[in-house]
Amino acid sequence: MTKATKASDIKRSWYLIDLNKKILGRISSEIAKLLMGKSKPYYVRNLDCGDYVVVINAKNVKVTGKKEENKKYYRHSGYPGGLRVRTFKELKQSKPEEIIRHAVKGMLPQNKLRDRMLTRLFVYRDENHPYGDKIK
Repeated sequence: MTKATKASDIKRSWYLIDLNKKILGRISSEIAKLLMGKSKPYYVRNLDCGDYVVVINAKNVKVTGKKEENKKYYRHSGYPGGLRVRTFKELKQSKPEEIIRHAVKGMLPQNKLRDRMLTRLFVYRDENHPYGDKIK
């Protein structure tokens, strides 16, 4: 008989992912799977079953082809003329953490659990992070 998963049955673990010379799309899909908890045997869509993920060396992430110059990130303030466009190269120099967060956010399900899953994602520019005692 199959037992239904309850919130009290969920056990969370910590993962450390080093992005040193890794491809953005491939690694962000792996991070999204960890945040959702899809590899766990008790995974259900309606509960947040995911783990904590600490990502280091975000400044060393790579993309393939000409995406370094051609990929654009758009923001709009809501005011007329408030559109801000930045390329991948510019964003990598100023805020590489936002590149990872944006890619992972797009790979998570668009429902009420997405924001809760993203709170367990910790992205750092270099290898220094405060979670050394929690990661195996």
